[in-house]
Amino acid sequence: MIPSMRSLTAEEYVEAFKSFLDHSTEHQCMDEFNKEQMPNILAPLLLGDFLAGVDLKMIRILQAVHPGVFIDNEIVEPNPQHVAAYKELVNQAPDLQNVSFIWHQLTSLEYEQQVKEKGTHKKFDFIHMIQMLYRVEDIPSTIKFFHSCLDHHGKLLIIILSDSSGWASLWKKHRDCLPATDSGHYITCSGITEVLRRLGAEHRVYELPSGWDITECFSEGDALGGRMMDFLTGTKNFLGTAPPALRRRLREALCQPECSSTRDGRVIFSNNLSMIVVES
Repeated sequence: MIPSMRSLTAEEYVEAFKSFLDHSTEHQCMDEFNKEQMPNILAPLLLGDFLAGVDLKMIRILQAVHPGVFIDNEIVEPNPQHVAAYKELVNQAPDLQNVSFIWHQLTSLEYEQQVKEKGTHKKFDFIHMIQMLYRVEDIPSTIKFFHSCLDHHGKLLIIILSDSSGWASLWKKHRDCLPATDSGHYITCSGITEVLRRLGAEHRVYELPSGWDITECFSEGDALGGRMMDFLTGTKNFLGTAPPALRRRLREALCQPECSSTRDGRVIFSNNLSMIVVES
């Protein structure tokens, strides 16, 4: 009997996500953005308080453009594995003088509720939300709340998939190929900028090209390709549990030029990102 399709657990998602990171340029394009653009974005800040997910690189950029300034850093991250890994990185980093860490193992909604219950609406000079809005329950409300947490002259950085990415095309044109097991939102840059326009929030969008080599997705029985398909669909063992017709239609969709290109015989899925810098 073929097992039924189901969503990835948190642990299974981490494993599938690793297969994505190992074969994509997502981190490289973010590093390039951090090196070329981020110092100019962060330089005008009157730095003190910093609300973020898991990202030591951003802290080091802040230290470089604001040498000697104390950074009060708060982390909101629901995944205990990510929190533990980040704490370990912090413990092993000797160059983080003048930085404090407050850990909130919470979802963004839980953090918002906690803040409102305590009645202490702390203001931050810089907040970043990297690839996390797919999982919040109410995207407009979440953006509105965190934007309200910015201090005067503060900035909110949102990193989300670009409308030019293969994901955008896949979700728009081939959503019927995707299982209904994943609880995430199909949202890209235009959905976020529309929310920001309704809020009247001034913002600027930076486009970053990124690719993901998904060639193994088309090799029957390939373990790596299986994990990649799990990540693409948010489904555990998609190739082993999805009906043959669904597997075939999704693979055909992935080969379309609006999703992928072919380079030296390899299939490269478009993973383009948008960096949205929002003013207070």
